[in-house]
Amino acid sequence: MNTPANPTHATTVPSVSITTARTGRSAKANELGMRTMQERAYTRRGEQYLLLKSPPASGKSRALMFIALDKLHSQGLRQAIVVVPERSIGSSFADEPLTQHGFHWDWQVAPQWNLCNAPGVDEPRIAKSKVDAVRKFLASPDKVMVCTHATFRFAVEELGIEAFDERLIAIDEFHHVSSNPDNKLGSQLGDFIARDKVHLVAMTGSYFRGDSEAVLTPADEARFDTVTYTYYEQLNGYRWLKSLDIGYFFYTGRYVDAVAKVLDPTLKTIVHIPSVNSRESLQDKEREVNEIMSALGEWKGVDPGTGFHLVQTQAGRTLKVADLVDDSDAARRSRVVAALKDPAQKHHRDHVDVIIALGMAKEGFDWIWCEHALTIGYRSSLTEIVQIIGRATRDAEGKERTRFTNLIAEPAAEQSAVAEAVNDLLKAISASLLMEQVLAPRYEFTPKNTGSGDAGQKEGFDYGPDGYQPDHTNVGVNEATGQYHIEIKGLKLPESAEATRICKEDLNEVVTGFLQDKTVLERGLFDRDNTVPEELTQLRMGKIVRERYPNLSEADQESIRQHAVAAMNITQQVKQLQQQQQQQQQQGSTALLDGVRKFVNVHDLDIDLIDRINPFEAAYAVLARAMDENALRQVQTSIAAKKINLSEDEARELTKRALLFKNERGRLPDLHSADAWEQRMAAGVAALTRYRTQAKAAQAREEAIRHG
Repeated sequence: MNTPANPTHATTVPSVSITTARTGRSAKANELGMRTMQERAYTRRGEQYLLLKSPPASGKSRALMFIALDKLHSQGLRQAIVVVPERSIGSSFADEPLTQHGFHWDWQVAPQWNLCNAPGVDEPRIAKSKVDAVRKFLASPDKVMVCTHATFRFAVEELGIEAFDERLIAIDEFHHVSSNPDNKLGSQLGDFIARDKVHLVAMTGSYFRGDSEAVLTPADEARFDTVTYTYYEQLNGYRWLKSLDIGYFFYTGRYVDAVAKVLDPTLKTIVHIPSVNSRESLQDKEREVNEIMSALGEWKGVDPGTGFHLVQTQAGRTLKVADLVDDSDAARRSRVVAALKDPAQKHHRDHVDVIIALGMAKEGFDWIWCEHALTIGYRSSLTEIVQIIGRATRDAEGKERTRFTNLIAEPAAEQSAVAEAVNDLLKAISASLLMEQVLAPRYEFTPKNTGSGDAGQKEGFDYGPDGYQPDHTNVGVNEATGQYHIEIKGLKLPESAEATRICKEDLNEVVTGFLQDKTVLERGLFDRDNTVPEELTQLRMGKIVRERYPNLSEADQESIRQHAVAAMNITQQVKQLQQQQQQQQQQGSTALLDGVRKFVNVHDLDIDLIDRINPFEAAYAVLARAMDENALRQVQTSIAAKKINLSEDEARELTKRALLFKNERGRLPDLHSADAWEQRMAAGVAALTRYRTQAKAAQAREEAIRHG
């Protein structure tokens, strides 16, 4: 982890920083013109239901082209329909001469079937022509159509799911779908899966939603074969980009006054200003844009060709600033958008320097030169954070460092809505912690010394200069797959195929649920003196796993819980080691692998040790450096003042843990033990006894009344 040096300001405090290997593997193509992720997806092209999890800029659009063309030419499907969330993303699926790079067929979309380019909005009363176009396409001999989620929903409602039999439906940005019955597209996909007459390819860079809703029901999700290509693999495989820093900066007063402290005019930057309905907004978006430009330098006019503002910095350089906020002049706005999308300028680094946006320049926006995504105010959707960071993680010649900064209003004593400010703070930290997990490699955990066939040395993994050590817990890395093999004593392996899949593919989704639990964040970050780590790692994480996977056995639920806690805590402990290195002013950056090995070698890992670690230790250390001391103390005081009462469910779970303790130690936990977790388990047993006594007394009273 390495604190970046800001050429003009020294105020950014990153919460996570990764240094990449720059292997160039992400950009290398095979004999069919496929990059690593695309080749991996293509090997699963025969699956009827395919879920592709892959970060922004990894080539999901072209991967879909390869798969769709094979399904059309070799698997007997009649047509392919590509469905995107908004019209601007439709350009990602324009014609591609794939045969020039070695593939068997070219990707071609007839102009009349790219409905993202058709005039008219996607609204049911107005978009009848687009539904008619879908009907005509289904009756035509043509093979490919591109439309928006909205157009597709309206077409399915009017034409029925039977009209789409024997076709491929590819859903881009799949996190827009939800298993909630109110989500129309989600319900329709459930109907398609139940009928079982189509092929589905779902693509997303972030398979989780900001509202804690599941994307698919467990039954439907089990039908999908998953291809995962991680952010870690993507960034490590770049040619140019070697580090990504993610941090938050706290301010008091007006955000436009704080922008000057973190807005570096030498960096290609996208500034996302807050919604006019947010607390951070000054309620005058045009004035906010003007003040941001004033922080960059002196306004010198507008370029007539592009519509970009021209701003001269103190150093004498003229910046080109694209304003995507001002919508008062439709012609000027269109000119700016067209200039940003100009394909002739894609590889021209100095075409534009700063983009200021409100609700734009996020999902699907491709500006490879972006070096800094500066976002004012927290974003309630974790998915949105991932998408915004994705704008800055494109690889481009000479671009070695990139960063994401979240500018957040600091909770202050004079604020009347301190609770609301703290809530925003927790959401921002949650997003940062989730990104740390997203950026981590895929962990493959196995138990140590169990005699299990899954334990021991794994082929294809490098265990360091001394090789695999049978007498110790080991860490190995597979450079080809970006996976880390970590041995943990006492780890429970999943028993069912579904639990095995979850441990391999869906740990980030479990961790997301954990990080979206407000109580978890409050207690783990700001009430550490009154919170035993096992309350978080065992009780809270256990509850989240049980609620997410209620149909799995208790043994499988416990295995998933252990895997999720291990993935999060190992990532956080390595970050803490790297922070200590910074504070000691050591030179260089500790590689992630070195940090993991150091942590494992020092502790000889076991699951009990991992459960005894507060997952938020490292995050708190960052906050303590980034926040004003008085504000930090105020947040701690306000949260610690909340009375903690054990619910009956928590008491029941603590009692289960107490029984496990008794099986291991031959005695029940002692309420007066010096060990805080043992005290809490004993308190849980006592609380459950009270609940049961109260329930029996209430039942006795009811019976007395009935017979009285």
